[in-house]
Amino acid sequence: MDKNEFFRQATLQICCDLDIEKALFSTLQFLRQIMPVDWISLQLYEKDLKAMRTIAIATLKEAKSVNLLTSLSTETQQQIERKIRLKSRNIKCQKVNHKTEKLYKNWFHFHGIKATSFMVLALESNEGYIGSVGLVSQSENLFHQKHFNLICLLKEPFMIAMSNTLRYREIAELKELLKDDNKYLYKEIRQLTGDDIIGANFGLKDVMEKVRRVAALDSPVLLLGETGVGKDVIANAIHNSSLRKNEPFIKINCGAIPESLIDSELFGYEKGAFTGAIKTNRGRFERANNGTIFLDEIGDLPLQSQVRLLRVLQDREIERLGGNKTIKLDIRIIAATNRNLEEMIRTNQFREDLWFRLNIFPIQISPLRERKSDIPALLQYFISKKVKELKLPNIPKLTPGAIDSLINYDWPGNVRELENIVERALILNTDNLSFNHLKRTTEQKNIIISNQDEVLETLDVVTSRYIERTLTITKGKINGKNGAAEILGINPNTLRNRMKKLGIVYGRKSK
Repeated sequence: MDKNEFFRQATLQICCDLDIEKALFSTLQFLRQIMPVDWISLQLYEKDLKAMRTIAIATLKEAKSVNLLTSLSTETQQQIERKIRLKSRNIKCQKVNHKTEKLYKNWFHFHGIKATSFMVLALESNEGYIGSVGLVSQSENLFHQKHFNLICLLKEPFMIAMSNTLRYREIAELKELLKDDNKYLYKEIRQLTGDDIIGANFGLKDVMEKVRRVAALDSPVLLLGETGVGKDVIANAIHNSSLRKNEPFIKINCGAIPESLIDSELFGYEKGAFTGAIKTNRGRFERANNGTIFLDEIGDLPLQSQVRLLRVLQDREIERLGGNKTIKLDIRIIAATNRNLEEMIRTNQFREDLWFRLNIFPIQISPLRERKSDIPALLQYFISKKVKELKLPNIPKLTPGAIDSLINYDWPGNVRELENIVERALILNTDNLSFNHLKRTTEQKNIIISNQDEVLETLDVVTSRYIERTLTITKGKINGKNGAAEILGINPNTLRNRMKKLGIVYGRKSK
């Protein structure tokens, strides 16, 4: 074999794998056809530590990646530094005897090598000497000058392999650190949000029983309930109790994304799919692969996107906008809504076939007014939480009758309203918490002002009628010029939220 062919064949073996131990093993098998090599190692010189670090070893029996640090004596350190200055780092084929330098005797002893002959090839980068390749013969056959001349041809390939290995290991270490950081942050988030669901043993007992039944399965789950009852908390509980708990949990509020962007957010897009698409972007479904996606406010999903979601449910596959490549998914879907999907089906606002797919395992979450037994526990939880968030010096006391005021209230905003009321009370009074204003509100709401001539309507009824009248005039249009929001003088999103609270069905097809 001539030198060119030797270089080509050896380089293929040295650079054949990012796992340097596998590459060294292949190289060893190739070199044994030409020279009596039984052992190869790759060493990294740690100048600051005054040590030599072995990072990979290949023998006739095995190859392994290692991280062995060989401490160097002051004398040995000086020898190496002298070799570096004199650029005499290459050790030509030497026979091991009493004249062998102490450095190499220590090296053989450290690794338990019974060497008869050895060669050392120095590796250098632009920054200077960084390490070496050691080749050892343990047989009666010794290395010769022709062997060393061939090994010198491989300095650059070994240098590339060393550099790639160091960078690859650095990336792997950073990846492991990132995993540890993610696990730590995940634990911190769970501590902040609370692992336990308040009411799991009382008002939400039936809900949690359903969660336990469905969590381990991959069936879609549909969470139903008013705004603020805690549908997102139940979705978290399903994911955290499932076999996918260590995989992504991606949340998306379908009502918070403009209709023109919903498809690109959910399904992603290819570079050049539209103006401004300067690079390929993965959608929420791809990011949730192997995990769970939570589609909140599913009733606000446009009909066109409902068709694509149906395909995900049926075939577990998507296509990015502007692309034709089918992307397979392994995903669990949890959807939630505070709207009446069956009524929306009758008004052609929601696809019936999609509803059938989502409605496999519905879970109805009761409003807070129907599970008032949970209020004391929720109150204590929110007080502790808000005291930490507001950095208050101590936990205030409840005044007599405070809990009764909460229990007697109807809670149109459910658990979210309770949380907000607790925060407001803590801001107003950090010593004693009282909720007497709720009692007055309840009493006023229950008073029916009437006489022989008239019965006064509630503000909600009047507001609903006025909004519906405005929508009739605009033919269901909410946004833009001459839309209902412009006529009423409020933000379109504010109007939608108020309509949801009042139970007003909206959209061009709602008239």
